Amino acid sequence: MSVAFKEWEVICDALASGRQTILIRKGGIHEGRDGFSFAHESFYLFPTKFHAQNDHVREGEFTPGEEWKVGDQFSITHRAEAVHAVTVTDWEKVENLLPYHIYTPETLKDRFDWEGKGMAAGSIHVAFVKVFKLSEPIVLTYEKRFGGCRSWLEIPVDESVSIAGSSAVMGEEIFGKKRAEVESVLAVNPSP
Repeated sequence: MSVAFKEWEVICDALASGRQTILIRKGGIHEGRDGFSFAHESFYLFPTKFHAQNDHVREGEFTPGEEWKVGDQFSITHRAEAVHAVTVTDWEKVENLLPYHIYTPETLKDRFDWEGKGMAAGSIHVAFVKVFKLSEPIVLTYEKRFGGCRSWLEIPVDESVSIAGSSAVMGEEIFGKKRAEVESVLAVNPSP
């Protein structure tokens, strides 16, 4: 089994094209008592069909439809590595991350202010990610256990086979520049 991160399809597309370099998450209803955290360094991007995605992003295209149903086949085409993850409690820093994602400011403000399930108001989790295109899509059949408002799933994938031949969606020079910019916004110690 391998780990997958559930995210809106339009966000997965932005990550896959390099238009987005960070993941921003508050957490879902089923995250457990301790709430959400970027608990995994490497994970597959599991696209979800949340019907109102277009209302929560500034760009990108998503054709609204029903969420996956048990038995539907779908593809996973990318994986990500969380290079740096932090919990941000300064709204101004979240606002300054605007060039690195496609969410609307209102969506992030709602998440930032939300409180519940072990998650405090006035905070949000941010991860700068390196995204890789898989050499071959992973085709899965949707199962009931993939549903619900949770971020992390286990999926039946042999990681050693699927990672072979994957390629970064962003060149090292551009990736390093964006990483330095994000770390500067978050006021963390720059990477070597």
